[in-house]
Order: sequence, then structure tokens, then C-alpha cells
Amino acid sequence: MENQKSNSSLKAIVAILALLLVGSLVYIFKMTSEAEVVQTELKTTTTEKESVMKDLEELKATYDAAIAENTSMSDELIVERDKVVNLMASLSKSKGDVASLAKYKAQYNTLQGNMKVLMEENEALKKANTTLTAQRDSTATVLGESKKYNETLVGQNEELSKVVEKAAKLTVLNTRGSAFKLRSSGKEISTEKASRADVLKISYTIAENQVAQSGAKTYFVQVIDSKNNVLGDKKTENFGENSLTYSFVSNINYENKTVDVTENLKGKDFPKGVYYVNIFDKDQLVSKTSFTLK
Repeated sequence: MENQKSNSSLKAIVAILALLLVGSLVYIFKMTSEAEVVQTELKTTTTEKESVMKDLEELKATYDAAIAENTSMSDELIVERDKVVNLMASLSKSKGDVASLAKYKAQYNTLQGNMKVLMEENEALKKANTTLTAQRDSTATVLGESKKYNETLVGQNEELSKVVEKAAKLTVLNTRGSAFKLRSSGKEISTEKASRADVLKISYTIAENQVAQSGAKTYFVQVIDSKNNVLGDKKTENFGENSLTYSFVSNINYENKTVDVTENLKGKDFPKGVYYVNIFDKDQLVSKTSFTLK
């Protein structure tokens, strides 16, 4: 009887131990499975974190290249690039759990969308700048050619103006000086003797010139005797820094045709010797001659 009881107790203990063993095996299997799941999740989140970081690095590289082109959008590109850099720093410090990775992916997607828009605007701006640069270069070339052409025209016009100005100047020729004795009847008798002279007659010719401007012309006539005295009015006219003392003024109405001019310079006690006649257009000497009284 006692042996039967011992056997029954032994069987019960064995059964209990068997149940405990099975429970332990089930528990160990369950824990092992859960550990494998956790490891798998950790490996997956790590891989996803690395993938998001790589995407962000590529996004930053795209911005760096665009910023280096130094367009007018550089400031906007820098702001967006800095957002990417900050997100990379935050991702690097994160634990990489599923929830946080989902948040980083969403932020990356937003930044990537912004990047696409900015890149399209930047490309459009670069194309516009290229077109404007080509137009500017073309315009600069045209303006340069126009400037050269205008400079050539100005040079030609200046030369032509000089030619016209030179051609328009009146020519004074056949300048002569002589002395006359006046009779009481008014008759003039030519003389070469200083003692008999009552008047000096100065004559000259203005040549025909169809290019010159017609109208009133003024010439200053200077007569100098043998003692170096200016005869006549002895008035002085200033022309800028130059001054001229003259004997009388000839006022002529010029109509582009040859004009013979004769002026009388009255006086007395004319000294013997050589007399000089100078004709000036303002302060420019245009003709001269001399004659002698005995």
C-alpha cells in the first residue's frame, strides 16, 4: 500500500515538473520571439533613420549647389538650407523610434516640396538672366558700334565745319594806301609829298564768296605813320585778352559779291617816310600794305 502511495506521489511530482517545464519552454519561446521582434524593429528604425538622414544630406547638397550660383534667390535658398541642417541635427540626436521617424519623414517631405518649388523658380531666374545677359551684350555691341559711328560722324562734321568755316571767311585783297591834295574846288590830286598831303586814301577789295554769310561786316583799319604813331581816331577795342588801337572802322553791307571799299583819313603835317596800313577782322589781321611819302 505504501509503495502504491509513493508511486502516486512520484507521478504527481513528475507531472507537475513536466507542466512547469512546458510552461518554462513556452515562456522562453515567447520571450525569444518578442526579443527578435524588438531587434527587428530596432534594425528597421535604424535603417529608416539612416535613409531619412541620407535624403536630408542630398537635399542640403542640392541647396549648397544652388546657393553657390549666387543668384538673386540666394537668401531664400539659405533659409531653406538652414531648415534642413537643423532637422538633420535634430534627427541625429533622436532615439529613432517609429513615431519620431514618422514626424521627421513628414518634415522632410515638406522641405523637399519647398525645394522643388524654389529650384524651379531659380532655374527660371537663371534662364531669364541668361537671356537678359545676351540682350545686354548685344545691346552693348550695338551701342559700341553706334558710338564709334557717331564719333566718326562727329569727327567728320568737325572737319567739315572747319572746311566750311575756312571757306566762309572773307578774303581782303588789293589793299592800297595813297596821299592826295584837296583843292578848294573839292578836286583831289594824287601826291607823294608829305608836305602837300591833306588826306590819306585807303582802299581794299572784299572778294566774292557764295559760302560766306551775307550782311553787315566790320573791319578795323589801322594806319601807322613813319614815327610809329597810329593816325585817325586812335580808339582801342578789346577782344578778350587782346586789344587793338585803330584809325577808323569800315562798315560794309556784304551780299556775297565783290565789294571795293575806299576810306579817307584826313590830316595835316604828315611826316615823311613809310606808312603801314593794316586791316583787321576783329583782332585778326586779314590784309596789310605800305606806301611812302617823300
